[in-house]
Amino acid sequence: MQLLSEQACIEAIEEGECFQAVIEDGAFSLKIDEYSFFVCTAIHNGHRLRQELVNKCALDEAERLYEEDPFTGELISSLPITLVALDSRYEYDLNRSPEQCVYERAWGKTVWNSPLTEQELNVSYHKHHVFYRVLGVLIEKIQSQLGACLIYDVHSYNYQRLPINDAPVFNIGTEQLDKSRWDSVIQHWKSTLNKSTLHNIEVRSATDEVFYGRGYLANFVINHYRNTLILPTEVKKIFMDEITGDLFSLVLLELKEVLKQSILSNALYFSKHHTNKNHTRKAVLLSSNVEPSIHKLDRQLYQLAKGIETLTYINPQNIAVERRRFFAKNYNYSPSFTYRHLDINPYEFREKLYRLPVDDITDVSIQQFYRDVIDTYAMKVDLIASVGKEKFLYNSLRYYGEPSENDIKTAEFLLFAKEFEPNLARTIPAREIREAFITAIEKYQIKCRVMLTDKIIANAMSKTTRRLIQINKSACVNKRELDALIHHELEVHMLTTVNSENQKLKVLKLGLPGNTCTQEGLAILSEYMTGNLTLQRLKVLALRVIAVRMMITEYDFSRTFKILMEDYGLNQNETFKITARVYRGGGFTKDFLYLRGLRKALQLFKNYDIRPLFVGKTSFEYLDIIGELVQRKMIDPPALLPQFMSTKKNFRPNRILEYLLETMR
Repeated sequence: MQLLSEQACIEAIEEGECFQAVIEDGAFSLKIDEYSFFVCTAIHNGHRLRQELVNKCALDEAERLYEEDPFTGELISSLPITLVALDSRYEYDLNRSPEQCVYERAWGKTVWNSPLTEQELNVSYHKHHVFYRVLGVLIEKIQSQLGACLIYDVHSYNYQRLPINDAPVFNIGTEQLDKSRWDSVIQHWKSTLNKSTLHNIEVRSATDEVFYGRGYLANFVINHYRNTLILPTEVKKIFMDEITGDLFSLVLLELKEVLKQSILSNALYFSKHHTNKNHTRKAVLLSSNVEPSIHKLDRQLYQLAKGIETLTYINPQNIAVERRRFFAKNYNYSPSFTYRHLDINPYEFREKLYRLPVDDITDVSIQQFYRDVIDTYAMKVDLIASVGKEKFLYNSLRYYGEPSENDIKTAEFLLFAKEFEPNLARTIPAREIREAFITAIEKYQIKCRVMLTDKIIANAMSKTTRRLIQINKSACVNKRELDALIHHELEVHMLTTVNSENQKLKVLKLGLPGNTCTQEGLAILSEYMTGNLTLQRLKVLALRVIAVRMMITEYDFSRTFKILMEDYGLNQNETFKITARVYRGGGFTKDFLYLRGLRKALQLFKNYDIRPLFVGKTSFEYLDIIGELVQRKMIDPPALLPQFMSTKKNFRPNRILEYLLETMR
């Protein structure tokens, strides 16, 4: 962050420049990522005393820290305009008038061992004046551009010394505010905070219950800027031990997200009623610039994790040989699969992952987004490092999870359904499947290879990191199955890969946590919405759920195979395919996610705009943040969409299939 003089800051503001700087004497920082109409301040965040005052101060660091508001600057760092004090309030208090900003006594304690000299006082007074001159220019700039300004004046307070047991998490001080003019915004702010949730903490907001908003900052704004509302807001120190100063990092992150979303909601309300801009979405209130720390982390993460595809290591290399051996032994044999060796050091990989500079990202939502990806890749490398070993099933359960009771009931419900469609003969061999894929690829004008192989279990599989679609040499399908394969593998798996390659953020090419469930759910939704999903296909997905459950409950390969074939009437090749998919690696639980993914995709498709899910290897759970990043123009909208998302042709589903899926949804 650059050092700027007061005059340089003022000139930059007057010119409408975006910048991040610390004032040259280090008193406060100013960040303007975008000229929005709301400003966030943390005027008691600082802890620094200038060197000539340290020995004169009668209070030690712990005593000063107790009455300061540490981490309040961090709480507001996600927002586009922030003013954060870096000097301690014991040097000069920005929430007191200029003539009273330097304490002699505070909270019953003498602050100085000896009186400060006139020169020492003047330095503190000057810093106080500089802050308010810069703030004043900023408010004037915002008011001139947008008609009104909103300031969130964020503080924190010690609650353990209070005589009340149920102190509010958020206290809004309104004593100085013009309630006849601003009451609806104040009440909206209180209500928004009150609706927020924190893990294991009961949230309550209040007005004038603990503090009353009598500080100088509010007084300064009210007396000088008629079209500016300030909301003095105290946050209970639930994010730290107020006695020792120890930070509760997870609570701080959660609270930071709560404040970000609450401020955006309230600012949106304010903009509709008091500015000349009628914003309709929260995301447009945030900066569209990708901060350098995001680019740096994204680039380092991609370089570290690119090319790590789970199925590359989990697909058996000797599947054809073991299939023949299993059938030759009349199904009384557990196949002994072999796998590709891992070509990375998992210990070094995890160590490098957790050294990535994720803490440098200021936006809490984006920071948590990358934290989740890093945690998931640590689990992913554990999974592929244990292929063929006893620990693999445990790691698969960690990474993919296991079928819930609802998943099992959904699968059983579908398996009870009576067939209502004729079984079409499978007459299209692998070579013709390949040609059909090549023709479909030409329509999208993308570069993608299609090759035949005997190294996969499925009829087709996308190796997205290599822009390759593999076709099983032994595959033989009917016309609907062929169309379904194209919509599944090409129009979802491959198109999302192509979209991801055009994004500024390469994390979308790597894959977000939960992207397997999302990719497969969207792919099967594509089959359905193009009229190529059959009850037979749904039953195969349901049988995968049943097979995963049997594998987890310690049925061996042979027993699971026999139950699937005898109880559900499958032929031996289809049964082997389902069983091998589940038992490969040592117990691969992924396959239950296809049906769960379809259920989630249907739910979202009925109620939301799911186009942001096609920007890359995304996840249902991150639809909100992906949508936010698209609206902020940090992520481009998907250039390519599957047929069912890009055409306006009305889809008329089979009524029976529609009923089954609606019941499942």
